[in-house]
Amino acid sequence: MTDRSAKAPGSPDERPIALLLPGQGSQHVRMAAGLHGVEPAFTDAVDEALAALTAHGPLGHRKADLLEDWLHGYDSAVMDHVTRSQPLLFAVDYALGQLVLDWGVRPVALLGHSIGEVAAAVLAGIFTLRDAAALVHDRVTRLADAPSGGMVAVAASLEELAPLLGGEVVVAAVNAVRQTVLAGFAGPLRATTETLRTAGFVVQPVAASTAFHSPVLARAMEGADERIATLPVGDPVIPVMSGYTASPLTAAEAKEPGFWSRQPLEPVLFRPALDALLDGRDLVLVEAGPGQGLSQLARRHPAVRSGRSAVVPLLPAAPGPPEADLASVRAAAEQFRPGAERRVGRV
Repeated sequence: MTDRSAKAPGSPDERPIALLLPGQGSQHVRMAAGLHGVEPAFTDAVDEALAALTAHGPLGHRKADLLEDWLHGYDSAVMDHVTRSQPLLFAVDYALGQLVLDWGVRPVALLGHSIGEVAAAVLAGIFTLRDAAALVHDRVTRLADAPSGGMVAVAASLEELAPLLGGEVVVAAVNAVRQTVLAGFAGPLRATTETLRTAGFVVQPVAASTAFHSPVLARAMEGADERIATLPVGDPVIPVMSGYTASPLTAAEAKEPGFWSRQPLEPVLFRPALDALLDGRDLVLVEAGPGQGLSQLARRHPAVRSGRSAVVPLLPAAPGPPEADLASVRAAAEQFRPGAERRVGRV
């Protein structure tokens, strides 16, 4: 079989581009910080996002601000807390998306995972950055006081897990055919994790101290509809493939406050959404966020394995020195827009 992803060195990949924007679990200390102050489009966008997030008041109970914790923090426990992971992921995803747009790339679709869908909504023109920041600030403030919880990834299908789940531990994300994320309060999640390991399943913790995408957060999100209802909503100018419905986000859905307020309570259907995104078309999937978690998931998809579609992560797979961020972005730019890589890092 011919690998249609192959191309001559230096030649552009002419397939349409879709952006993948990751969410909870992809964060790490100083994620994408190597681009700050070096890549102007990214720097301007992330600074604007952080300013918008803090314009509504402090996030959490720490005195340090978001910029300080992002650029100079080295405590992964701090970064995994909802008051840092969610706003910083939103800001970094948004800024990387703006960086790609600054190269002249016009994505044909956006697919966000968890908080990545809110960043996608800004890039698509559904929310202004200021209004999306208000949504994120309100969500984070509510969830900051939720009881301690967590998430785990299990190498198993929904069918395999169904007999072993119940009570306060639920499916939080369907990431691949045999990768399912579970969430719940800390005690029940520990018990379920032990049950699964005893049954022979491989279970890995997800970097989260909150039970995202589970009904146990319902009380914390009470009243969020009212705040979201005050935000103006526009029609998407770039199609958004929703990770919550696994179908294109409609204007009516985007204008429904409950669609956004329910997101912390409902599972992310990443694999079904990716199936829908790649149905009948060949794409270059560009991961605009920290790490390469969504890239790894996308590479398992038959459309990518066959070479019909391709995956290009913007950032390194693991944390590293600042130079690694810039080198990775430069390499990514070269793959689909020759000449773009020469603009990266130029002030």
